[in-house]
Parts: sequence; C-alpha cells; structure tokens
Amino acid sequence: MTRLAVIKKSRCFPQKCGNYLCAKVCPVNRQGKDCITEGADKKAQISEELCIGCGICVKRCPFHAITIINLPETLKESPVHRYGRNAFELFRLPIPQKGQVVGLLGANAIGKTTALEILANLLRPNLGSYDKKPTQKEIITHFKGTELQGYLEDLFSKELKISYKPQYVDQIPKQIKGKVRTLLEKQAPKEKVMEMAERLDLIRILDQNINEISGGELQKVAIATALLKDADLYLIDEPASFLDIKERVRVAKVLHDLIQKNPNKMAIVVEHDLIILDYLTDQVHILYGKTAAYGIVSHPMSSKNGINTYLAGYLRDENVRFRDDPIKFDMAAAGKTEEQFECANWPKLTKKLGQFSLKVEPSSINIKEIIGIVGPNAIGKTTFMKLLAGAEKPDTGKVEKKLKISYKPQYLKSESNKTIFETLLEITDKVTNQDYKHTILKPLQLEHIMDKKVSELSGGELQRTAIAACLSRDADIYLLDEPSTYLDVEQRLQVAKAIERVIKTTKEASALIIDHDLLFLSYLSNRLLVFSGTPGKTGNAGEIQSVKEGLNKFVQELGITMRRDVETNRPRVNKPESVKDREQRKAKKFYMTS
Repeated sequence: MTRLAVIKKSRCFPQKCGNYLCAKVCPVNRQGKDCITEGADKKAQISEELCIGCGICVKRCPFHAITIINLPETLKESPVHRYGRNAFELFRLPIPQKGQVVGLLGANAIGKTTALEILANLLRPNLGSYDKKPTQKEIITHFKGTELQGYLEDLFSKELKISYKPQYVDQIPKQIKGKVRTLLEKQAPKEKVMEMAERLDLIRILDQNINEISGGELQKVAIATALLKDADLYLIDEPASFLDIKERVRVAKVLHDLIQKNPNKMAIVVEHDLIILDYLTDQVHILYGKTAAYGIVSHPMSSKNGINTYLAGYLRDENVRFRDDPIKFDMAAAGKTEEQFECANWPKLTKKLGQFSLKVEPSSINIKEIIGIVGPNAIGKTTFMKLLAGAEKPDTGKVEKKLKISYKPQYLKSESNKTIFETLLEITDKVTNQDYKHTILKPLQLEHIMDKKVSELSGGELQRTAIAACLSRDADIYLLDEPSTYLDVEQRLQVAKAIERVIKTTKEASALIIDHDLLFLSYLSNRLLVFSGTPGKTGNAGEIQSVKEGLNKFVQELGITMRRDVETNRPRVNKPESVKDREQRKAKKFYMTS
C-alpha cells in the first residue's frame, strides 16, 4: 500500500508546539529511527517510507498541519506531478478531445488548475520526482500508448497553440493597462473583435480602461481575450465567477459554438456551477482524492453520467468510493412554506438612483422562510434590500416596519489582521459553544482554521468566514449576496444546509439569498423573488411566488428550457432544439419539476 504524508507548511509552527511535538509522539521516532525530522526550511518533514500510518502525529498536531493518507490500492500508476516533499500530488491528466468541450469537476484544491497548467505547458510535470527535472522524452514515454502521448509530442514541439483563461481575473488590471478595445484587438482582426464583443455584450465598454470595469465585465473580457486567439486548445478556468446566470448562459453558448463550428479545436473547462457545466460540456473528468493532499483524474464520461457519478460519490468503473454519502437534491422541502407569522411586508415601492429606477410590487415574507432572489446584475436587488432595512427611503410607498438586517456583501474585504476566531468573537460570544460549532463552524469548514488571519484567507475561506459572520448576528432578515462564489459543489451544499439550519431552528428570522447558481437556489429556497428589467437602467421586482412559478418565468427570460434529471433530481438545461426543448417551449413549461 502506497502511503502519502502531506504537511501544510503554512500551518507548521515547531516553536509553538513544543519543538516538533509530532516527532516526539511518533512511535517510529521513539524506536530511534528518523521518521519525522526537521527539514531545511525549519518545518517538520515526514519519511513516507518509514511512516506506519498510525495517525498519532495527525491527532496531536495542534495546528492541523499533517495529513497521512493510504492511497487507493487500485491506483497502480505513478504520479504526474508532485510539488515537493510532503506536498500535493496529482495522478493522471484530463484528455483534450477534438470538437468537444471537456469539463473538470471536483473540490477546490484537488488539482484542477494544476492539470490545466500542465496541459498549457505552463508547468512541467516532474512525474513525482520533485528533486529532479525530467526531460521531454521521459514525460512522453510516461504517457506512451495513451491518447496524451500525441498531445504532449505536439505540445513540446510547439505545434499546438494554447489559449488559457486563468481563474483569478481580478489580477488582470494589475498586469495589463489600457482600454478594453486595445487588449482585444491584439488577439484578432477588428471585425472578429466586434463580432465577439457583440455576442458577449461588451460593445458599451470597449473604450473603457481595464481597471475601470466591474468584476463581471472583467470576466467576460478575459473570456473574449482567450476565445479570440487562434488556438488549438482553449483552457478556461471558472468562467462563471462574477457573472449572473444570463451572462453564464451567454458565455456557454459562445464557447460551445466556437468548438462545434471548428471540429479540430478543443476546449477544457473548470466550473462549479453544475447547470452550466452540464449545458456547456460534452464530456467530464471527475477529480477526487483529498483536498490539498492529492488528486486523481478519472477516466472521461459523458457530461450527464459524469455529474451524476460525482454526486453519487462512487466511480463504478474504477470501483472507488470517494465520498461517504451521495449528494441528493431532495426537493420535498424546497418550494414549500408552512403557515407562519409574517416577518415583513411592503406596498408598491419606487426608487430612482441617478439614471436607474426600481419598481417593487407589494409582497410579504414569513418568519423562518428562505427567499431566493434571481435576476441580472445591476437590476436593483441590493437597492431593494436597503429599502427594507431603512438605509434608503423609497420615492413612493413606505415600509412600515424598520427591519434589522444582517448583510453579507457580494464583494469581500480581506485586509484585517485579526484571526477568524477574533472576528467571530466580536459578533457573538457563542464561538466556543458546541451548538455553534455544530451549526455554523463545522458545515462551513472553519473549525481547523480559526487561528488563521483574515488577510491570509483564500477566496473560499474568506467567503465561508463572511457567511459565518452574517449568520452569527442578531437580525430580522439575513441577506446573503452571492454566497456560492469561490465555493466548490460540496461546499455550496454545506452552506445551503448551514443557512437552512440557522433560519429554521435557531432564529426567529427570515433569509433572502441572492445568487446566480440556480441549482443552489432551487435546493435552498421556499419561494422566489424574480427581478427583471434592463441592467443599469430599470429594475422590476415582482411579487414573491413559488419556486416553480418563479423559475418558469425566469428561465423563459433566459431563452432556455430546463428539466429535472430522472436519476438525481437535479435541474438540467435542455440542449437547444432538442426534442425536450421543443416540447417544453410548445407547452410553455420552461422549467419542469418532473
């Protein structure tokens, strides 16, 4: 059995644990052998050859820095890449396919971006030998007899042209200056730039500076830049981030059309929005393993089977169970609201802010009710909440009851040098309470990083901390603006469960959830509030309605049709002009629940 020992160096503090506590408690060390020793970087290092897998060091490390793993016995091959001794290891690579969009599906920190960087020739795979650099010939020999052999031969001989859209588009303004038009026209002739700008709705920002546009606009500019290049393979890392659902569908159509019309081109996409991933891709590779420790790329599957397999947590063809329990979309509770006391109501409201005007229809929400809010960006969703909270006064109409709001904003700040524990302790004295840990900290995966400074958090860690802070305050209404951003599929479901548990069992309050992941919202929401209009100009908030009615209206406006998957009950987008798509359009049932 192959054993893997991983140490998170950023969490290893030998001076604070009594001078290498892990080495002192290790049974192998106590026998006089050097299993755990001091490394050159003054951090602990573990000999995987000597380690017996007892797990004592894992349990005794006060900073949760050590992971010991027994790799699956069915995994016969050696790793493709390892970042260093006691560091992350990746097994296998996804396979680009001509004329197809291939999706990568897996948890954060499981190796998806590493795989993309290897395929883009931005990272040279070391075949697990982190202390030496293999030659191109050795790498090709490693993949001899597989579909990747020919790909790597073309890649190393520079016969393949690669276009890569990175994950963190917010870093682009730090590296590139000038106008959007200038950036795009460096990639393709003016006519193609204008065609792409038209399809991605970028015409109005072409003459703006890159550092002046919003996150969603920046994402679309990054995607346009990648797709305008004359490439053989397009590597697109998380294209849905910062985009509303309408823009996600728009981007998916543009990328899918590009590959369909050019059968020699290939694309690989990393995405956590399962609806968009299913809609966009032809095949899917699942990445499984242990986050931040090792990742294994599965064999390719059709998009439907791949996503359903991921949710089930069991790879039948490899006989591997990578999750104890399947993810289920039991919609019995969603969409239903028991008779409850009213939390808030409002008459018809209007509000004008500069060139933007908002109209809100009369409606009400109940205590212990979760309302999903859908609509494009810049349509007035946050302005609506400010009206309820009394932070903004309507031009017409009046909110009789001033509500206390706990708000998690869309854009999060991470400058604080306080730890997560200190941040939450300022909000509630229940941080060390077992019920609080069970209800909030455990499902949000914060228990083992409470001593980490906010300024050092990743995007996903910061998001989960902000959600915990929002749910910890006393309020009448909890407003969470895009809580699924930066979270993987499993984290999104855990967040949904945490929100539901807090609202349904511990608070005499309600929640309003703004998000663009329709699967996340349909799973969580009791009812739905749909915003329509023209972004930046007019917004219309209708009356709160059932999830089925609300999604039927919203999906129609998106120009798509959706149905429930028979096997998992998850929402799926019908392929355009398919039999199902035509049938539902004819019946005006754009969102089918069965």
